[in-house]
Amino acid sequence: MSKPKAWVSRPFFPDIVDRLREHFDVVAETEERAFTPEELMARLADADAAIVGLADRIDANVLKHAPKLRFVANLGVGYNNLDLDALTEAGVGASNTPDVLNETVADYAWALMLAAARRVGEAERWLRAGQWKGSRFEGWLGADVHGKTIGILGMGRIGQAIARRAQGFRSPVIYHNRSRLDAAIEKECGATYVDKATLLAQADHLVLVLPFTPANRHTIGAAELKAMKPTATLINIARGGIVDDEALARALADGEIAAAALDVFEGEPKVHPDLLQLDNVVLSPHIASASRDTRRGMASLAVDNVLAAFGHGPCAGRPPTILNPGVLADAS
Repeated sequence: MSKPKAWVSRPFFPDIVDRLREHFDVVAETEERAFTPEELMARLADADAAIVGLADRIDANVLKHAPKLRFVANLGVGYNNLDLDALTEAGVGASNTPDVLNETVADYAWALMLAAARRVGEAERWLRAGQWKGSRFEGWLGADVHGKTIGILGMGRIGQAIARRAQGFRSPVIYHNRSRLDAAIEKECGATYVDKATLLAQADHLVLVLPFTPANRHTIGAAELKAMKPTATLINIARGGIVDDEALARALADGEIAAAALDVFEGEPKVHPDLLQLDNVVLSPHIASASRDTRRGMASLAVDNVLAAFGHGPCAGRPPTILNPGVLADAS
């Protein structure tokens, strides 16, 4: 019997891709690129499984042209690129890669927080431009992080990991979430639940860690930025679109908040041009999970899900992070 076909939309670690080859005819892309809907349709036309990236939009229209497709593994925790309802209706399983990146993303959130507060990016650009002719006692004054109030909007596992790190900085943590955490978790994280208005008003450094949904679009806009302290920093490691980037650029230019650090952007890889003109914002290209160990873990988990969906590996029949498990139950 011929093997089912698996399409891998992003080049990643060959030894991990090779785990698929025992059970699948694998077609793996060799270049990182964005695919048009028509290109996705063509590549999925005879695919039984796919491993895709966040830029690959799998929706009802694409699925109409993928009659054999049974499973899609997403290389990321977020999956707003997947139309989960359409996948479920088509009987196609889907998975993401949660948990393996929690600690690495939390590390990066703190890196961005420190960089924004202490003006690291701005100072480096100034130095590289040959502007350092001597030091001034009142030059390059930034904001402290230690002892300051850390606000977290979205207190899932990544938010909790960020909060735990605050204890080393002796920084109080306040958070707002759709639902309050159990008391034991709050104690472990040293975190206090507050409403959104209090979070905005009291946080010295506000970190966004909530998922993107249509309801969450522009959760931070002009009104929310005005409600923050003028000395505050805003850090977004969640998803582009949660922040109104145009409103943020205005707030930064007008001194409504002191600084920001962004790893994600609305419409990425495009970045709002007004943000590019500002010195008081740190910009990075969606790399919060980009450590070698973590990206290998994400790739391995995606492969585990595909193998399991087709009855292979230690989790055979039970993809470990399936998003719509009812699909497999219906198929059995």
